[in-house]
Amino acid sequence: MGFRKLLAYQKGFELAMSIFEISKLFPKEEKYSLTDQIRRSSRSVCANIAEAYRKRPYPKHFKSKLTDSDAENSETLS
Repeated sequence: MGFRKLLAYQKGFELAMSIFEISKLFPKEEKYSLTDQIRRSSRSVCANIAEAYRKRPYPKHFKSKLTDSDAENSETLS
């Protein structure tokens, strides 16, 4: 099983795509601040889940990447 089959990855990817579409409606003056930041943090959730999956043989690295993913998720929510 690869990381793309993980429910957390699938939900994160769906959310990142939704955020991308919704953020197209943000004001133009937010293009390089709010829009860019929310897009990057939402994509980073999935990237960190994928990295955690690859690091699963190493418990400390695995936990670190999941912690990073959680932090990016919190940043997206803010």
